[in-house]
Amino acid sequence: MHPIALALVWHQHQPYYPDDVAGETVMPWVRLHGVKDYYGMALHLQEVPEVRCTINLVPSLLVQIQAYTERGLEDRHLRVSRMPADGLSHEDSLYLMDNFFMAHPDQMIRPHRRYFELFQQRAAWTDPAERALKRFSARDTCDLQVWSNLAWFHPLIFEQEDDLREFRAKGRGYTEEEKNWLLGKQLEVLARVIPLHRRLAEQGQVELTTTPFYHPILPLLWDKRLASESMPEAPLPRFTMPYPEDAELHIRRAVAFHEKLFGSAPRGMWPSEGSVCQDIVPMVADAGIRWIATDEEILACSTHGHVSRDPRGHVRHPELLYQPWRVEQQGRELQVIFRDHALSDLIGFHYQRTAAQRAVDDFVGSIEAIGRAVHANNGSRPTLVSVILDGENCWEYYPNGGVDFLRALYRRVARDRNVTTTRVSDYLQHFPATDRLDRLFPGSWINHNFRIWIGHSEDNQAWDALHQTRQHLRRAEEQQRSPRELLDRAWEELYIAEGSDWFWWYGDDHSSLQDALFDYLFRKHLQNVYLILGEQPPAELSRVISRSHRQRVHTEPKAFLRVRLDGQRRFFEWIDAGHFSSQNERGTMAQVTQGLLSEVYFGFDQENLLVRVDTRGPAHTALEECDTLRVVFLEPHGYELVLSHPAWETPPAKLYRNDQPVAEARLEAATKVVVEVRVAFGDLGLSPGDPIHFFIELLSEAQSVDRAPREGGIEMVTPSADFEQIMWQV
Repeated sequence: MHPIALALVWHQHQPYYPDDVAGETVMPWVRLHGVKDYYGMALHLQEVPEVRCTINLVPSLLVQIQAYTERGLEDRHLRVSRMPADGLSHEDSLYLMDNFFMAHPDQMIRPHRRYFELFQQRAAWTDPAERALKRFSARDTCDLQVWSNLAWFHPLIFEQEDDLREFRAKGRGYTEEEKNWLLGKQLEVLARVIPLHRRLAEQGQVELTTTPFYHPILPLLWDKRLASESMPEAPLPRFTMPYPEDAELHIRRAVAFHEKLFGSAPRGMWPSEGSVCQDIVPMVADAGIRWIATDEEILACSTHGHVSRDPRGHVRHPELLYQPWRVEQQGRELQVIFRDHALSDLIGFHYQRTAAQRAVDDFVGSIEAIGRAVHANNGSRPTLVSVILDGENCWEYYPNGGVDFLRALYRRVARDRNVTTTRVSDYLQHFPATDRLDRLFPGSWINHNFRIWIGHSEDNQAWDALHQTRQHLRRAEEQQRSPRELLDRAWEELYIAEGSDWFWWYGDDHSSLQDALFDYLFRKHLQNVYLILGEQPPAELSRVISRSHRQRVHTEPKAFLRVRLDGQRRFFEWIDAGHFSSQNERGTMAQVTQGLLSEVYFGFDQENLLVRVDTRGPAHTALEECDTLRVVFLEPHGYELVLSHPAWETPPAKLYRNDQPVAEARLEAATKVVVEVRVAFGDLGLSPGDPIHFFIELLSEAQSVDRAPREGGIEMVTPSADFEQIMWQV
């Protein structure tokens, strides 16, 4: 049998979830995957020291692990988990109903009797959280707090630790003290992740590699127009200016961070999403990287189809796929390996439904078949089979967290005489690439293009928002408007926004229940650039980009209103108005504490837009500490209605368009129990049928105090004269 070198590359990644400006972290995935997959995957290797592999650790993941274990980072899921079960606010209880079953039901909930019982009690998502909550006692809530964390511990940890195994065996009726013990244990396990990886690397079992710091798509930072080569029909963003210096910074910082953390510089790199192009070769090589990896379809395009699969899935010229290649640019050289995407996908998507031993037999059999095919085509070096995939996401779909499959796989290849596992650098040291590619085709590991991240209207809108924010920051830097320390913090927020993950969820390619959160975080990082510089972010960054799961959080006006502006809460005056309540805003998670704004009523008479703002407590006292209430219009764009001293009985009111006062604008405002505002449609440039899209914001000394809605805005249409007749017919 021709010798086969199996290069397993596990890519470990999470986007950067913390909002460092607001001091909140809305997603728990670094922590939960940390005690499950990042630690568990390393434990598997520790079990079978004969196995060699490569683990790619993305800096944006590692810095968050350090934040949890060294600086006390707390995400909202953890904060709600720590709260006494009988002391949760109504809002936090609803959050628990919506977020504490975020696990694969069949493999991570059903196997645990109590967790599955609670899942059924939740009515398997057929009931809204408000209704389901009524079925949960304080004891149920405490057990749910426990199980939503306990189910994420890797199965191997239970094999090793008696106390955790006994804790799980109890199953139900956990006390607050027991729950807090578990959460402490969770952070204790998380703190082992980085040291264990360093130890495996120092022992020579694992090669640790890196990825550009915040996981950007390097070719799109280099030149967005590269997308047109594989997607000539796709529209590009309005602004296609390149940011090569940003791409270089992500690479250079990743290498320096890796060396500081693990004691040696990485030799290999998985470019984010396997995204490559010829022009990035010099900057990657200059950072000390010696090899990169991407998908086999990039090789197919780079060889003009010479190395590709036939309609039956067989590789043409397999000896050229299962070897490294050289790429050169400006006198610098990299070696490139190409993943077998069929084998990688078998682990990622298919073997979860196959008995572990049968899956391993199939996998090893496929590798041996590759070895025979390469040998038949006169291959002279050991056949390099590269299997590269995410090292965390697939295992929650496997029985027993994938333990049975991985344990069987590692033990099988450790004793197999035909297949030897290898670290990529070890293989390249002994068998360096000899064949050279004339040009590395620009594309990613998905369909050899960049369609996931650019070309859709949502993606392009996000790129344009990023560009405009970056241009603003560049001007602030050139004009020295802020101290260097603040400029550096602002640049950090921009680099975070360049990560690929935000764009992954835009468009119609991928969707999840957390689309709105990813959209919010992307725009929040851009808003933070302005906030750090002491400026108000542009209203455009409050406009929701993702429309796939966009929910209207308010009712619509039903009839013309007849309102006497006096600041009194008169029920019948506003009975036909549209209504927004901040209580309906769960899921945005933009703020943890309750704000001053509680409700907004809105509507119109035949000539004017009418808005009523309710606060927590009478407005004339609740707003004493606020110096400005503003109504910011996303549509009609550029308009802003500003109330100075909103607690005054007759607050001064001005209408602006593009920061210029609108002369002789017809508007009124009054404050007592509530704030009421009237502004003429004509002064807003509105005609019947025109869209109206706005939000309310409170400011104190130019800093935002509260906002309603906290993201997005209230939407309606300018009425026609027969509006009431139309509504009556509806």
